[in-house]
Amino acid sequence: MEPCSVPAANNQNTPNTIWNRAFVYIFIVNMVLNLTQFMMNALVPKYAEYLGATPAIVGVVSSMFALTAIGIRPVVGPATGYFRNNRLLAAALAIILLAFVCYGISDSVEVVIMGRLLHGIGMGFLAPLTLSLASNALPGDKIAQGIGIFSLGQAVATAFGPSLGIELVNAVGYHRTFFVGTAMMAVVLLMVLRMQTDAPDKSGGFRISLDNVVAKEVLVPAVMMFFLAGAYSCINSFILIYGYASGVEEIGLFFTAYAAFILFSRPFSGKIADKYGLDKSLVPGMLMFALSFVLISFSRSLPMFILSGAVSAFGYGICQPLVQTLCMKLVSRERRGVAGNTNYIGVDLGYLIMPPIAGAIVSRAQSRGETLLAGYSEMYRWMMIPIGIALLIFLAQRRRLKAMVLND
Repeated sequence: MEPCSVPAANNQNTPNTIWNRAFVYIFIVNMVLNLTQFMMNALVPKYAEYLGATPAIVGVVSSMFALTAIGIRPVVGPATGYFRNNRLLAAALAIILLAFVCYGISDSVEVVIMGRLLHGIGMGFLAPLTLSLASNALPGDKIAQGIGIFSLGQAVATAFGPSLGIELVNAVGYHRTFFVGTAMMAVVLLMVLRMQTDAPDKSGGFRISLDNVVAKEVLVPAVMMFFLAGAYSCINSFILIYGYASGVEEIGLFFTAYAAFILFSRPFSGKIADKYGLDKSLVPGMLMFALSFVLISFSRSLPMFILSGAVSAFGYGICQPLVQTLCMKLVSRERRGVAGNTNYIGVDLGYLIMPPIAGAIVSRAQSRGETLLAGYSEMYRWMMIPIGIALLIFLAQRRRLKAMVLND
C-alpha cells in the first residue's frame, strides 16, 4: 500500500469530489480509532464503579481526561502549523496507547485517573488534527456534507464500540479488554505512520500566542459546543450504569440505536445545511437533542432506551458536525487547525465540568433518600438546561455568524 498524501491547508489544488483518496484514508483512520475510543470511554466509568467509586467520583474519573486536554491546548494550535500533521497525529495516538496500558494494569481508581490524564494529552491533539485533515481534503462548497460523512466513522464506532467492550468484559474481564483496545490503537498508529502531509511553512517559527491557540472568530460556536458536548458527555459517562440500574442488561443497544440513526441524520443534515443554511438544521437539532434527555429520564425498558438513543442521534448527531462546519467556515483554510483547536477547547471544558456536576446531582438526590435510579433520572432532566443555553446563544448570534461565513 502506498503512503497517502493529505493536502496541506494552503494547497489550492483541492479535489472536486468528497470521496477522493486523501479523504477516504483519513475517514478510515478516524473510524478505527473512534471504535477503540468509544469502547474504552464507555467502559472506564463502569470500571470505576466496579472498583467502588461513588457516582460523584465516577463523574470525576470520566472528566479527568479533559483536564490535560485543556492544558495541552495552548501547544496544539501552534504545533499544527509548525509540524507535519501526520507526525503529530502519530505522537497523539502513541500517548493514547500508553493510557490504555494504564487502564489495563490498573487495580485502583487512582491508576485509572492517571490513565485518563494521559488519555487527555493525546485527545487534545487528536480531534483538531483529524478534523483539520478531513476538511482540507474536501471541496470548499461541500464541507458541511463532507464533515457529516466524515463523522459517520464516529457513528459506526458508536454503534459497535460500547457493545463490543461490554461483550469483551463479559468474556475476558476488564483488564484483557483494555489490552485489546491497546492492540487496536497500535493498528491505527501503524496506519497513520503511512500517511503523508505537506511540509508546513516554518518561517514564522514555533510561537505560542493567543492568536494561534484560539481563533476568536469561532468563540461563539465554541461556547455552544461547551454546553452541547457537556450535556452529551453525561450520556457517555452514566448511561451504562443508569441502564443496569433500570434492569436493562442489553443497554449497549442504546449506542447501536444511536449510531444506526446517525448514519441517516448526519449526511442528511449536511446536505440541508449546504443548500439552505446551517440554521435550518441546527435549531431543530438542538430541540431534538433536548427532547432525548426527557426520554432518557423516563426510560425503564430496552425499547424506551432505543427510542431515546434514536432521538439523541437526530439531536446531537445533527448539532456536532454542523457546529464544527461553522467553525471551519468562519476562518481561512490555513487557520482551520486553530479553529478546530478552539472548537475542542469548548468540548473539553464541557467534558471536564458537566460529568462531575451530573454525578453530584445524583449523589445529592441519594442523600435526600432517593434511589440511585431516581437520582439519574433527575440528573438527565437537569441536563436540558445547557442545551437550552446553547440554543439561546445561537439565536442571538445567528445573523452575525451568517455574515461572517467565508466561502472558499
